[in-house]
Amino acid sequence: MTLETLYSLGTALALAGMLIMIVATVLLLLSKKGKTGEVRGGGVILIGPIPIVFGTDKQSLKTILLLSIVLTTLLIALVIILYFLNK
Repeated sequence: MTLETLYSLGTALALAGMLIMIVATVLLLLSKKGKTGEVRGGGVILIGPIPIVFGTDKQSLKTILLLSIVLTTLLIALVIILYFLNK
């Protein structure tokens, strides 16, 4: 792959992610009109391979921690595979 292809792919993925967030927000606002409920959530900050996880309840923390471990493992595997392919 050339650098231009990777740049275009990264830009397209970033734009697709933003579009998904906008559509999800609009759909959430339209579906929850006048309804009340409990909000649960969390997030993760990846600094290199080290995840910093935060959330509102234990179930959210477990889910996000599991996802961050899986994504970190995939990232490390991808880096190792790309290293050996470019050797």
